[in-house]
Amino acid sequence: MHRNATAVWKGPGLEGAGVISTSSGAITELPYSAKLRFQNEDGKAGSNPEELLGAAHAGCFSMALAFRLTAAGHPAEEIRTEAKVELIKGEAGWTIPSIQLVCTAKVPGIDPAKFAELAADAKANCPISRALSPAITLTATLA
Repeated sequence: MHRNATAVWKGPGLEGAGVISTSSGAITELPYSAKLRFQNEDGKAGSNPEELLGAAHAGCFSMALAFRLTAAGHPAEEIRTEAKVELIKGEAGWTIPSIQLVCTAKVPGIDPAKFAELAADAKANCPISRALSPAITLTATLA
């Protein structure tokens, strides 16, 4: 199985711009640029790779947790996950040192310790978590 995304960049780094698209059509020619990446705090003018990475990670984790909860006999009513992708400029250039997953879930009848166990397993084993090397932390609470 392969999933594909395409980025097309035109122009020099600082003044250039590009678009990102996915083969599914869910994202079509989403604009991105250095200005949008570093100066567009609200993100309304376009996206950036870190935001897209966060979206992929939050989605992957939430789905993995849903499968684990269902297998444990406690299907979730709702799982809401925010991925906070940290981007810093160091001596070697820009890097992502950490991603913090913040999850709140409505899961009827589950023990908080069991929920924490399943959430930790989902964090460690969802495909996006396994593909990433930065430190990934998790805060998981029941609503």
